[in-house]
Amino acid sequence: MARKEQSENSGRLRQIALTYKMTRRVDPKVGLVLAGLGIGILVVLLAVGFVIGHPVYAGILGVLLAFLAMAIVFGRRAERAAFGQMEGKPGAAAAVLENAGRGWTVTPAVQINRNQDVVHRAVGKAGIVLVGEGNRNRVKALLAAEKRRMSRVAVDAPVNDMIVGDGEGEVPLNKVRTKLLKLPRVLPGAKVTELNDRLKALGDSLSNMPIPKGPMPRNARMPRGRMR
Repeated sequence: MARKEQSENSGRLRQIALTYKMTRRVDPKVGLVLAGLGIGILVVLLAVGFVIGHPVYAGILGVLLAFLAMAIVFGRRAERAAFGQMEGKPGAAAAVLENAGRGWTVTPAVQINRNQDVVHRAVGKAGIVLVGEGNRNRVKALLAAEKRRMSRVAVDAPVNDMIVGDGEGEVPLNKVRTKLLKLPRVLPGAKVTELNDRLKALGDSLSNMPIPKGPMPRNARMPRGRMR
């Protein structure tokens, strides 16, 4: 049991170290920011402790608050760095959707063209959400095609859509998950299961195409044949 816990702790430390290295590549000042924040909080709490006559208690509280603040700031900067690395890469939105949390069934690349413009689908209590990424005009055509296809099965489920990007009316990559989770929940669990079963029966136009998870390489070649 002790070895198992030790192995888990070691795994967490390795994961933190890898995350820190990844973040530092994108955000070179992250170490200085975290150190400055931690030291600043500790110094302030110690000063308050000496003023009120309890430096030891204030010091302990300062250490705890410093670690907490550093963890929060590090998490945010690491998330920003991860989005920065994914942004602009085909398939990045699929990676974000895959981490939307429980209750969502995500199907990457339900529509795609030779230019690697792509539409992903997420199904949950908010209904069907179609997320497009790529050239705005071409993505609109893909979204329209997928909406028509969804109309055959989503009789009583809303179909929402969004285009990932920084233009007017588009959703930045780092806001996709937030926007998804803010959608009103209108379907009970049983309806969501039924909807997923209907979609599974309908099948996806690319269900037999081996598409890797996460961002797709820019130089990937699409197989020849009819594309939606």
